[in-house]
Amino acid sequence: MMLSPTPDTDLPISCAGCDDPRVEELVRDLLTRLADRWTLLTIENLDAGPMRFSRLRERLPGVSQKMLTQTLRQLERDGLVARHVHPVVPPHVEYSLTPLGHSLGEVVCGMWQWVMQNGDRMEAARQCFDARVKETV
Repeated sequence: MMLSPTPDTDLPISCAGCDDPRVEELVRDLLTRLADRWTLLTIENLDAGPMRFSRLRERLPGVSQKMLTQTLRQLERDGLVARHVHPVVPPHVEYSLTPLGHSLGEVVCGMWQWVMQNGDRMEAARQCFDARVKETV
């Protein structure tokens, strides 16, 4: 995959051969969403199956009710999470990944696999860099 600079930022975002501004906008939006603190953890937890809000919150230490609500709403808006309200009193709400959400989870899993294969090399490169920087200071 060859990345090329975008016209407005000089940042390499779009893949070579993809000049569709709509695709670029969606990729930027998705990268922003995935880079937030709770999105990937939410997707990872929901990969195990449907979950109630309270259970999901228990599995995400440090997330506030407000932030988890915002994350779930955005994932639902993007079509990655489904919200199912069971008609009982009190209401019973479950969240689950949609097929689209599962497919994104598979792609993101590739990043974990890459780190497992290359993490040692990356850490060694960081140590070399840090040592060089220390010498120049």
